[in-house]
Formats: sequence, C-alpha cells, structure tokens
Amino acid sequence: MDGVSVTIDITGLPHERITFCPSPLAELGNALHALAEPAHHARLHAWTTTTSAALGPELAERLLEADFMWRSTRSDFLMPARPRETLAEELDDLDRMDDEKFVGTALEISCSTNYYPKGLPSPLVDDWSRRRALDLAAARGPRQAAFVERMLADPTATRAWIRRLLEDCDQAFFADTWRRVRVQLTADAQHKTELLRRKGLAEALTAASPALSLEEDEHGRRIVVDKLLHGRTDARGTAVTLLPSIFGWPHLFTLYGPGWQPVIQYPVSTHEVGGTEPVETVKLRLDALTHPMRMNLCRNLARGAYTTNELADAYGITAPEVSRHLAVLKKAGLLITRRRGRYVLNQLDLSVVTRLGSDFLESVLR
Repeated sequence: MDGVSVTIDITGLPHERITFCPSPLAELGNALHALAEPAHHARLHAWTTTTSAALGPELAERLLEADFMWRSTRSDFLMPARPRETLAEELDDLDRMDDEKFVGTALEISCSTNYYPKGLPSPLVDDWSRRRALDLAAARGPRQAAFVERMLADPTATRAWIRRLLEDCDQAFFADTWRRVRVQLTADAQHKTELLRRKGLAEALTAASPALSLEEDEHGRRIVVDKLLHGRTDARGTAVTLLPSIFGWPHLFTLYGPGWQPVIQYPVSTHEVGGTEPVETVKLRLDALTHPMRMNLCRNLARGAYTTNELADAYGITAPEVSRHLAVLKKAGLLITRRRGRYVLNQLDLSVVTRLGSDFLESVLR
C-alpha cells in the first residue's frame, strides 16, 4: 500500500488559485451515475427510484447507450475546472474545447483507463492509432465500440449528440434537482472558502473530506488525496478547483490527467456511520482479521473481556503467542483494553467492527 494516493503539487501556488465552487455539469454527472448505479447510493434511493420511473423510454434508452461515460468512473469533461452559474454556460465551454482534447477524454473513458497515447499520433489523423482505439473500445463492450467508431468518424456530430442528451436530462429532471441542491452546495463552497482564508488550506481540505490533506516539506507543498490508486500531477502555474457534491457520496473524484487542470470533487459532509477512515487503516483492519487464530480470538473477545492467559488456556497456545495476535488487533484499532488490578483485559471494539463494512465500501468507491 506504499504510495497509494493521488498527489497534486501546489508548490508556490497562491491561495486565490485554489477555489471551492459548485458545478451544475459535475452534479449532473453524479446524478446520472446514481441513476446508473443506485446500489452505490443508498441515501438517494427515493430520488433514484422516482426519477428512473419518470424517465421517458426514449431518454432512458439514450442514457443506457452512453452510461459508460459516468457508470464506473467519470469522463473528464464532466468535471469543469472553471465552474459556471448555469449548465448551459458549462456546455458552451465544452463546445469550445478543441476536438483533439475532447476526443482524447472520450477515448480514455470508452477505451481504457490507460488510454492516454503518450506521444502517439492522434486517431483522428493516423490509421494505426485509430485501429488501436477501436480495438481497445471493442474489448470494453459493443456500446463503447460503437461510440468510438462514431466519435472518430464525426466528432462534431457526436459532441452535439452528447450535448443534446445532457440538455434533455436537464429538461426532464435535473433543472428541478439543481434548484434544490444548489443552495446547499453554494453554502458549502463558501464555508470552505472562508476556512481557506481564515485558517489556511490544510483546515479547508480536512473540512471538505477526511481523505484530503496537505503535505509540506523541504520539497514543496502537495494536496494528497487518499485513494486506492497512485497518481501525480503538477498544479504549479495553473490552479486547483474543488467541487462540492451532494450526489457524489461515497465517491471522491480527482481529475489529474495530462493536459487537464487538477479538479477534486468531494461529497458534502454528512454524519452517517462509516466513510471517514483512511484507506491504510481499513486495509490494516482487514489484514488483522484474516488470520484464523485471530478470528478465533475475536469470537471470545466479541463476547466479553479476557486476559492473555485466559485466551491462551482457551485455545491451547502460549501466552506470548496470544500477545502477538492481540498486538496486531490493537495496532489496527480493533481492541479496547482496560486494567483490572495486575491484569489487562482485552475486548473487541464492536463499534469499530460494525463500521468496517461501510468503511471498506467507501474506500473502494471513493
């Protein structure tokens, strides 16, 4: 797990270049993801059920045709680095993006997470790159293959098709949704902006998400995003945008691809059980519970408090061996210990174990 995180180098970047601001396009992307993967978003069950039932069959079919752009991950163009007041303005900005960049992000999401060609010629002008893109898309599925073929044949028409789809979603359900959530998102962004101004970036990042932190050393300053992947990007000379989201939980998206200004989309804070532990802590707890003897010990420790010698007698092993297993559980934060005279009693922390499932789910969906 060493080095599991996304880091954004912000050395020398002034605070005014770090902005918190809601984005209607980003929130629409999250809403579409929630409709495509309602199991990820139990908190939105009422909204996803009602909205899905109200969708017209033609729009529902078009959404299914395009859902790979937001189902398992998020297409980069759905996370604007310069949020606008309205969806129409953000779609206008998208129209101004050159074909090369737009097609690149479309192919990255529909071909492979490692699509970025790294110096290869554009598939818009090179036959070998075109065949490569089509082969990668075919491996992902027929809808991706059809989309890439259409995109490469006529990027202008395909871009217009995507815009019409998003506009129709806005008319069908999102405009009303945005009116309801915009106030809360704006208030959250203003709160984080004020924290940044008064208490500094570290405080603002932590308030946005426990998975965000600031690292400072002799090598510079970095925003660190605690995720189950590794990535690096450089924001020096550009900016960093943080987008609050109501529909985004439990996901924490980071846009850090080549040629893109870094963007972090974070879920607005909630007070529900789970979803606050670092990835490394979740892994440590899962690893601690994989050993058969520690599982056996937990059977006793879940029912009451035991000394080391009592556990050793119960399982026919030595006290030092029990102590080693207890030390692993304690390091993972799974034990409660208390002293009774000259004896130390150990007991499983049931509240931590109860949260482990939701902490694991949030970590892998983050």
